[in-house]
Amino acid sequence: MRCERCGRKGLFFKVNERGFCKDCEPLIAVQESEQARLDTLRKELSDASALYDKIYHQAKTVAESDIAKMRQTCQEEIDAAKGQLESELAAMRSAHEERVTALTMQIIASEAEYEATTKKLKKVTDEWLKTSRHVRDVASSYESILHALRTYSDREASELGFSETLLDVQENLFPTVKLDPHCMDIKELRKQFKQIDQKIDGVLNKYSSRYTTKSNIAIYKLMVIALRAELQNVLFSLSFSKLETAEEQLREITQKYLSIATDGNQQIAPTMKKFIGEVEGMFLEAVRTEYEYYIRKQQAKEEQKALREQMRQEAEERKRLADQQKQVEKEEKKYHSEIDSLREQLTRASDAKAEALNQRIAQLESQLTMVAQKKEEITRLQNGKAGYVYVISNLGSFGDDVFKVGMTRRLEPQERIDELGSASVPFPFDVHSFIFSNDAVSLENKMHESLNANRLNKVNLRKEFFKIPLVQLEQLVQEIDPTAEFKRT
Repeated sequence: MRCERCGRKGLFFKVNERGFCKDCEPLIAVQESEQARLDTLRKELSDASALYDKIYHQAKTVAESDIAKMRQTCQEEIDAAKGQLESELAAMRSAHEERVTALTMQIIASEAEYEATTKKLKKVTDEWLKTSRHVRDVASSYESILHALRTYSDREASELGFSETLLDVQENLFPTVKLDPHCMDIKELRKQFKQIDQKIDGVLNKYSSRYTTKSNIAIYKLMVIALRAELQNVLFSLSFSKLETAEEQLREITQKYLSIATDGNQQIAPTMKKFIGEVEGMFLEAVRTEYEYYIRKQQAKEEQKALREQMRQEAEERKRLADQQKQVEKEEKKYHSEIDSLREQLTRASDAKAEALNQRIAQLESQLTMVAQKKEEITRLQNGKAGYVYVISNLGSFGDDVFKVGMTRRLEPQERIDELGSASVPFPFDVHSFIFSNDAVSLENKMHESLNANRLNKVNLRKEFFKIPLVQLEQLVQEIDPTAEFKRT
């Protein structure tokens, strides 16, 4: 027998069933135990390495996901900051352009008004100088004649040849003073003023036959010339909102001339008083007719101002709609880009993920449809007259039953109401109704015509305020558009 480990052998040498002697058997047991332990350690090391790989891959996946989320968040913040910056720049550019447009229109209007005022001032100045010279000449001659009448009697004047001299003066001083008011430029007012002028001539002719002596005739004719000249001065000095001043001036003038005439000759005082009383009323009527010219001129000016304001607002509306259209187009591109990206992912996704992607695509397509509708509405507002007629009130600022009826073509009409409320009133406006129309301008004009009798400012038509009971206004809105909502509070 021979030991498989140490190699000893002999006839009577004993080994175990595995071929190891008794000396080697413990060593083999220890060796096998250590080998088993070593195998166990190797197995544990292998398991730890697999666990490490698993943890490493999990950590890597989580980190990559977190990095992707952070990258997406950062990109969204960058896009939002860019969008906000573009919006602010567009708003600043829009405000600057609006300011430049407004200033340009103001300059053009100011230049036109300055030119018209300069021409009018030159005309008035020339007429005033001409009339003033004539009045001074008449007044000087008139005082001279009065002095002569007070100094000489009719008999003495006849003996001294004064009557003939007086007659010569009458021929030179009594040309008819032709009134030339501004209202003659308007056909309707021209006809009205000519009728008044004819009545004045009728009164003058009626009273001229009552004087027989040459001195009384002279006093009367001088009085007529002077009064007409004074009336011409009053007409030329008349302006808008100065009617009461002109009427007071005219009354003072007639009283002054009445005092002059009665002081010169007491015999004609009663007749002269009656004459001036009649002619004064006609002169006042002439002044009021001339004042109507200034009212119409002011109305025309306000209409032009309203037209310029409307043009400015329409320009603002068009620009605002164009900016909104650009913004909507950007949103539309974002939606298309996101949908295309999701569809590309859908081709590589698993069934579980494909369902989530399809739901997200359907959601984005629904939002895209809303964006397209908004874009279509913007295009319709740009190309047509569509808009909103609004009915608003401001109880704290204007009191009960006072309403403003206006029009806006903005996509969001409440923006215009907010602007009005933040302009120059202490309280915001309350909205009673928004009426949408394909022709908002015509609808607004129709409502203004229906409410014209209730207009608060009848000269400045840009002031779209009306005093009317709320119930009547609601009835008018329902007649125009039965589907329009109307809030009473």
